[in-house]
Order: sequence, then C-alpha cells, then structure tokens
Amino acid sequence: MAPKEQKSKEAKALAAANSSKGKRKKWSKGKQKEKVNNAVLFDKGTYEKLLAEVPKYKMITPSILSDRLRINGSLARAAIQELVGKGLIRPIVQHSTQVIYTRATGA
Repeated sequence: MAPKEQKSKEAKALAAANSSKGKRKKWSKGKQKEKVNNAVLFDKGTYEKLLAEVPKYKMITPSILSDRLRINGSLARAAIQELVGKGLIRPIVQHSTQVIYTRATGA
C-alpha cells in the first residue's frame, strides 16, 4: 500500500468549504397572520349596517360581528347588548365566555 498524499492547507480549506456539511438549513420565519385594523368606535355606516343586517343573521356572536363589521370585540359585545335591549335578537346559549344569539322571531 502506497502512503496517501498529503494535501496542502489551501486544498483542505477548499474541500471543507465545498463539502455538504458546510451548508446548513436556513429556518423559515414562519407564517405570520395579517394584522386586522378593527374600528373601536361606530361610524354612521357601520352602525346603520348593524341595525339593518345583524338582526337577520341566523347566528350572532361577538366574533362574527367583529369579523363581518370590522369592529373590535368589546364594541361587538356592547352592540349585542344594545340589540338585545331593543328586542331585535335573543340569546340561545349563555356560557361564561361565549354567548350565542339568534334573530328574534315571533315564537
């Protein structure tokens, strides 16, 4: 067996740089949810839409109002209380954190 040839330092460095171990996996930043800019106060158009359309929804929750009317959660809860006070909607399920309402029917 012949002895192995010694590589120069430059050759070793070049081989190390070109090796597969030198390249590491780059981690992705992950998917980021788009920031929604919900209103904190009613403007005239949103309030009219609340009074006209929301009592016709089959299921009404603060999260549904927040999503469809682009209002924040506390404003949605206050709006629901106002609609209940006017008799336009009625509660179905009352849980400590999630209350579900529906349109007020004659029955």
